Amino acid sequence: MSSPSSTTPTAELRDPRDELPEHLQALRAFAMSLTRNSAQADDLVQDTIVKAWSNIEKFQVGTNLRAWLFTILRNTFYSDRRKRKREVPDPEGIHAATLSEKPAHDGRLAMNDFMVAFDKLSPEHREVLILVGASGFSYEEAAETMNVAVGTVKSRANRARARLSEMLHLEEGEDIMGNMDATSLAAMSNSGTNAA
Repeated sequence: MSSPSSTTPTAELRDPRDELPEHLQALRAFAMSLTRNSAQADDLVQDTIVKAWSNIEKFQVGTNLRAWLFTILRNTFYSDRRKRKREVPDPEGIHAATLSEKPAHDGRLAMNDFMVAFDKLSPEHREVLILVGASGFSYEEAAETMNVAVGTVKSRANRARARLSEMLHLEEGEDIMGNMDATSLAAMSNSGTNAA
C-alpha cells in the first residue's frame, strides 16, 4: 500500500476550514429566506461561520459540510428568534412597499405575486421550500438539517405549497413550485434584499 502523495490531495484530506468560503453564497441565500432582511442575513451568516470555525473539531470529515453549516445557521436563527418573541418585523410597511412594482410583463407580475405570498409564509414554511425546492436538498437531508422527522418535512412542504396555492388563488392541481426553474426558486431567498 502506497502512502498518500502530497501532490494529489484528496477530498477526504481537505481541511473543512478551507471549504467554508465555498458555502457562503448558499448560506446567505438560506439566511435571507429566513430573515427577509439583508443585514440580519449577513449577521446570521457571520455568526454561523464563527460558530463553525470555533467548533470545527466537532465536524466529521467526510460528511456533508453544507448540511452541517445549514444546521448551525438554522439553529442560530431559531435561537435568536426565541429571544425576540415580541419583535414585529416591518411595522411601518416599508418592506411591503418595496415589493409593489408595475410589472413589465405577465411573468414579472406572477413572480411578484409569488414573492409577496412567499414572504407571508411562516419561517418554517419558507425554510422547507428553500431547502427542498431551491437548494435541492432531499427530504432526508432537509430533515437532518431541520432536526425533525422526514414526515414532518414532507408535511410542512405540502402545507407550504397548499398555503401558497391558496394565497395565489391557483386551481386544484396547479402547482406554482412545479412550474418554476431553479433560478426562480433561488430568487425566493433574495426577495428581501432591499429590506436592510
